[in-house]
Amino acid sequence: MDQKAHTIQPISLHDITIDDSFWNGYRRLVREVVVPYQWDALNDRIENAEPSGAVHNYKVAAGEVDGSFHGMVFQDSDVTKWLEAVAYLLVSGRDADLERTADELIDIVARAQQEDGYLNTYFTLKAPGQRWTNLAECHELYCAGHLIEAAVAYFQATGKRRLLDVAIRFVDHIDTVLGPEEGKLKGYPGHPEIELALMRLYEITNDPKHIELARYFVEQRGVSPHYYDEEYEKRGRTSHWDVHGRAWITWHKAYSQAHRPIADQDVAVGHAVRLVYLYAGVAHLARLSGDVGKLDACRRIWRNMVERQMYVTGAVGAQVWGESFTSDYDLPNDTAYTETCASVGMVFFAQKMLEADHDARYADVLERALYNTVLSGMALDGRSFFYVNPLEVHPTSICHDHKYEHVKPVRQRWFGCACCPPNVARLLSSLGQYVYLVDGDSIYVNLYVGGDAKLRAAATEVRLRQTGAYPWDGEVRLTLEDAGGFTGAIALRLPDWCANPEVRVNGNTVGLAAVTVDGYARIERDWATGDVIELTLPMQVRRVSGHPRLRHSAGKIALQRGPIVYCVEQADNNGDLHLIQVPADAQFEVLDGAAVDERFAGRRVIEVDGYRADAEASAGPSLYRYDEPVAASSKQRLTFIPYFCWGNRGEGEMRVWVDADRKKIV
Repeated sequence: MDQKAHTIQPISLHDITIDDSFWNGYRRLVREVVVPYQWDALNDRIENAEPSGAVHNYKVAAGEVDGSFHGMVFQDSDVTKWLEAVAYLLVSGRDADLERTADELIDIVARAQQEDGYLNTYFTLKAPGQRWTNLAECHELYCAGHLIEAAVAYFQATGKRRLLDVAIRFVDHIDTVLGPEEGKLKGYPGHPEIELALMRLYEITNDPKHIELARYFVEQRGVSPHYYDEEYEKRGRTSHWDVHGRAWITWHKAYSQAHRPIADQDVAVGHAVRLVYLYAGVAHLARLSGDVGKLDACRRIWRNMVERQMYVTGAVGAQVWGESFTSDYDLPNDTAYTETCASVGMVFFAQKMLEADHDARYADVLERALYNTVLSGMALDGRSFFYVNPLEVHPTSICHDHKYEHVKPVRQRWFGCACCPPNVARLLSSLGQYVYLVDGDSIYVNLYVGGDAKLRAAATEVRLRQTGAYPWDGEVRLTLEDAGGFTGAIALRLPDWCANPEVRVNGNTVGLAAVTVDGYARIERDWATGDVIELTLPMQVRRVSGHPRLRHSAGKIALQRGPIVYCVEQADNNGDLHLIQVPADAQFEVLDGAAVDERFAGRRVIEVDGYRADAEASAGPSLYRYDEPVAASSKQRLTFIPYFCWGNRGEGEMRVWVDADRKKIV
């Protein structure tokens, strides 16, 4: 068995205090605005927003009120993701009113549980005779997974077992229904989620039933004869979703990553959220069980996904059909689907790969997804959300071209399918668990987020304080407030976007060539209280270009500074953004965002002298012409804002990739 299964030290959020100039505002926003707003949404109290019915469903199932089921088959999961976010908030600061609300909701959920342990309001209220008859389409195990994650988080936050006991009873019931034993159904979830949830549950219960059930779901997936076909025949060839044809999910097994066994998969295919959730669970299982084959499968999928199918913003899932991957190097910008949940799941998958391989490339992607697409999924005021995160928006086309029906030029107050808003809330409120990784006598610093940490390394308690103004400034300082006699390594991630990092210990420069391993500067020594590590990450504006096979970015560049990807908006640069050009010798000026809009104060924007092609002078009134167009253009001061800030100033054009002009500013 892989020794890393035993040496990774779990980090409790109780031991991490975030005090960071960038993230403090977001965490306050989640606590003071996002979670209360989402509670109102879940209780159908948001004016002009799609009704949720999610809390109402639980109340009906609990016998508290009369009524019928409302919403999607997976509506329960919105409630449990909200509860998970609340749990993390209670770790960072107990709130008696919020905890009381959560406890009351948990009591309702518990009373909705059936005598045999089953818990799903759709099947309890709307289809009681159809339990476990449509695993391919109907999200029973997906909802169970989110319930388990909420239960684990709430127990770890408060020590209260009520929801945890509910979840364990439900898992016990699932174990009587599904599995390899005679008399059980040989099925597995159409929408993965329970796999990663069961691994979290196993880590606090050490009950072998929980890891074995996760293993079963992973290993049964894609095995022939396909269970999805068997259950389809058994239920009389009926289907729940006919969006893309009759029983399309059953037939199109790659959509659910069920087209072949996990061990044989090597390309990221299908529904993007399903894939990253699935492989987060597989990576966790592989590490704890020492299964090299499963870990190799994770590595193959990861490489294909990030090297050939990931956007510069860290987003995945290029097409609206099935919210899914397409093919290598197919990353259209204006029709990009790139669901917010997929980037949240990318963070989960990256973290589990980090735990297994300790390679900085996983943290680089985690950071890219976090600072760009995850944050883009929520407005700066926390009251509206993007489900879809395109890299180019042209509102006029959206209004008239059906291929853009999934693209919204402004964030929505809520969704009938509201998986993304609570997903963002639970991730941002649990941010502390992604900053550090401890393995034996090594402390890995994965994210540069200010605050205090109490870490257990080499049987020693180490207290670290991290300070800085990341991601706007590249000066990071780590102080050992209490070394506790720690002898070992502190490994600092050297981000892939930084060309010339520098590290100093107590003022003495560290030669990085000798200590860099897998993207980390590993500094090994006998540490003393008061030792200071200083990391300098020069943050010049970087021009990003795409792979030659990436046709959608051919002749174009994107701008990135630190981990932040930038875009241009109509609000600053006028319309027809496809006409602007950034010259080869452009000199970039970095300014406080208040120079553009007070809502961007404290953030950084980029200004640069560029060009705008003169459409009329170049082409005249004709739609087409036979001779070479006249190259007419004029100078224009261009403004780039952080991608996650777009769409906060009303409707307008936006694009990440802009034309790269080879001529120089004259």
